[in-house]
Amino acid sequence: MTAEGSLTLDRGLALLQAIADAGGEAATISELAANIGASRAAVYRLLVPLSARGLVRRDGNKVRLGVGMLRLAGQVVPQLREVARPVLRELAEQTGATAHLSIAEGDQLETVAVVEPRWTDLHVAYRVGTRFAIGIGAAGKAVMLRQGGRGWVTSTGDVRRGVVGLAAPVRSVPGLRACVGLISLAPIKAETAGPQVVAAAAKLAEALK
Repeated sequence: MTAEGSLTLDRGLALLQAIADAGGEAATISELAANIGASRAAVYRLLVPLSARGLVRRDGNKVRLGVGMLRLAGQVVPQLREVARPVLRELAEQTGATAHLSIAEGDQLETVAVVEPRWTDLHVAYRVGTRFAIGIGAAGKAVMLRQGGRGWVTSTGDVRRGVVGLAAPVRSVPGLRACVGLISLAPIKAETAGPQVVAAAAKLAEALK
């Protein structure tokens, strides 16, 4: 790829990100030009191939994400689940608790992968697709953690009575807000399980790079 082609690709990706960052509001051509540091004419040129592939749609002077993004996004979770499964399997067998990967979408957290330990007599059955508000339970709090500190969060009875949770955020993966967590009916020894969950989250982040 030529330097000019690389710059065009970079600007196209920046434009797509700027449209996504507008959220539910449609962005104007002028706003997008200011956001990516390009002229209005350049934005119009960049929108042509993106529109042709259904990644964006124009309504006069306003631009939104197109349904083509849904087709792309629909392939992300299955691939993420496949990468996460061996990491969660190792964590579940180490701790004897149900391990899960949950990702943030807006103000909600959705469980996308679950692995139950094979050697325990009793463990929590946790369904893929379970949703909770961010800020609730260990997982909901973990995605809000900033760098520094011990790196994990615990909770007891926040989501369901008698259920204990421990979770750590998946860091350094651009565009992904997620956490790896454990849930159990028995007490979780945080001093042991905490570092294990943090290590699993780091291992997953490395696998996704």
